Amino acid sequence: SSSSSSSNNAPMHRCTNAARGRRCRCTMRCSPFRATVCGLALVAGLQLLYLGLLPGLGPGGGGGSRRERPRPGPEPGARVEEDAGRLALGPGQLETSGRYRLYPDVTGSGSRLAGRRGPGFGPGLGVGLTLSLGLATHASPNNLHHLPGLARRWQGPISLALFASDSDLPETLQVLQLLVRHCPGVRELVTITLVTPAGLVPPLTVPRAPALRGGDERGGVRDTEAEAEPELWPLCRRALEPVYRLRARYANYGLPNASYPGNLLRNAARRALPARYVAVVDVDMLPSGGLHRRLLRLLDTAAQPANTVYVLPAFEMRRSRRLPAGKAELQRLYQVGEVRPFYGELCPRCQAPTNYSRWINLKPGPNAGLSVAYTLRWTDPWEPFYVGPSSVPPYDERFEQYGFNRISQACELHVAGFSFAVLDDAFLVHKGFKVPGEFHAQKDEENRSNRALFRQFKQELKVKYPESARRC
Repeated sequence: SSSSSSSNNAPMHRCTNAARGRRCRCTMRCSPFRATVCGLALVAGLQLLYLGLLPGLGPGGGGGSRRERPRPGPEPGARVEEDAGRLALGPGQLETSGRYRLYPDVTGSGSRLAGRRGPGFGPGLGVGLTLSLGLATHASPNNLHHLPGLARRWQGPISLALFASDSDLPETLQVLQLLVRHCPGVRELVTITLVTPAGLVPPLTVPRAPALRGGDERGGVRDTEAEAEPELWPLCRRALEPVYRLRARYANYGLPNASYPGNLLRNAARRALPARYVAVVDVDMLPSGGLHRRLLRLLDTAAQPANTVYVLPAFEMRRSRRLPAGKAELQRLYQVGEVRPFYGELCPRCQAPTNYSRWINLKPGPNAGLSVAYTLRWTDPWEPFYVGPSSVPPYDERFEQYGFNRISQACELHVAGFSFAVLDDAFLVHKGFKVPGEFHAQKDEENRSNRALFRQFKQELKVKYPESARRC
């Protein structure tokens, strides 16, 4: 028995030696199966030897050290220091009605912007002004997913006034830290004013959100040009996961146990921008490519009167379509019904004075410059998005929730003597067609209430501007 076992093991011993790099000479007693195993082992041994030698072949290699696969470099500011994203709330400031508390520059971006120099930055722009042009916007936490794309498209200073209620404040504080840490452009360009109900006091020390790891750590957005479609990198998308959960919890304006103070937020965002001119837009509106850069050139050379606001025609487009880079592409999409005037189904009269048929048929300019296509006087119920000087009147903060918040301010601009200059080759786009079913249940009731307030507001303007012959 022991003799037979020793005899059977001899061929296996020889084949095993072959797997260590020696020549295999199987005898007649070595089965075909064992010969196959012998060959596979030899191939595996050679592959391991080859892979073990690879690190020494690369530049700087040697000594068997591991060489990582080269990766594209990160976008500017994508990798930030460990303290990035920490929030500084302080005691906050009660606004005049005593109903809300404001926490300016909670991420510290405003102080960084104030120290920048270059085109559109620096002293000499006016008393207390350090920017030529900025963008003011507002949001509730469930709409924060629009912010990284807006920052990339605009590529200039942005002021966001963010309203958080007791039901979403903890998640809001966490996601703000992650946005600053993992979404380039947000940290460098966006100043955030947090607004809460007066009775809701956030903790002075906000627990630090853990940094995300894994995947492509560059964060940010994939495009390299402002004209491209903003597309989030994986870590920036993961930073927004709490926002997507909030979107499933409530719709726009449908905040639990709170009214959305849209005009108060617009004013807070404007005050946080020490800019000579400010574009006031909603957070889900994306500007045409390179608009910040092109507006700077226009505003430096414009011969328009000081009481002029520059209208940005607004559109909405089918969600499946890529964002048009410029007017020529927008015109093509408009002709086939993939793009239409903003609020074209919900309130056509609210944007009709823009005169879309005239504007869409104007050819794009031959160069990168902007110019005024035509100038209009305001007519009810026009609510244009615009770029205006710091001298424009504030929004009336009594208008909350849905209805008449922007119309009321445009009406006051008209009575105060402003004209509306429509730009020839600049526009805003909302991804997705606006349809009635996407709004909260109280929309019509809020609209009726604010309509009554608007009637009162128009009478008050007669007292505020007694010398003006203009009326709403």
